[in-house]
Amino acid sequence: MSGDTGPVRVLIVDDDPLVRAGLSMILGGAPELVVVGEAADGSEVPAAVAAHAPHVVLMDIRMPRVDGLTATEALRSSPAPPEVLVLTTFDADDQVLRALRAGAAGFLLKDTPPAEIVQAIRRVAAGEAALSPTVTRQLISHVTTGPTPGPDPRRERALRLLAALTERERDVAVALGQGRTNAEISAELFMSVATVKAYVSRLLTKLDLNNRVQVALLVHDAGLV
Repeated sequence: MSGDTGPVRVLIVDDDPLVRAGLSMILGGAPELVVVGEAADGSEVPAAVAAHAPHVVLMDIRMPRVDGLTATEALRSSPAPPEVLVLTTFDADDQVLRALRAGAAGFLLKDTPPAEIVQAIRRVAAGEAALSPTVTRQLISHVTTGPTPGPDPRRERALRLLAALTERERDVAVALGQGRTNAEISAELFMSVATVKAYVSRLLTKLDLNNRVQVALLVHDAGLV
């Protein structure tokens, strides 16, 4: 996706100029990363993406006119979109979960150490997710109050979609739901990393999803992890 032919191109979207300046300083000193532009509101994102062609967008959630959730949904529904990492001050925010369902590849707390920010950007640019199993559980528990009486449309949909998978595809999907990286899945399921990547691509096509985080959330919806 990026990095293979040059540095990872990053667009910073935040309404706080101090946050943008701090992130630009952090990323400007990191090898293989380059900040190609900034935006102060979600409304500026489409033009900024068109102008700068970023590989990764660091997207603030709370902005005054168009918030990061709306901007993420619009961006990820466009052809060949960049990856999105949402920025938030809270680690259990229902808006973060909505952004992940919309296609964000992960999220960063605004007080994340600089080295971890750089690592997260590199991961999502390479097609991985910036979302730990602990964080996934926090988010799921934050918006889930436990089983509700009667049918659960989201769970039923998830189970129906996952039922169409082969046993091996289901194994990979569950591993994604556990927050495993490609290398970890490779070791656990005794397949090459290239084969894992092929399975992930097949899952995205078969489930009509646009990244591995959405697969993980589908697995959580089905109650498999």
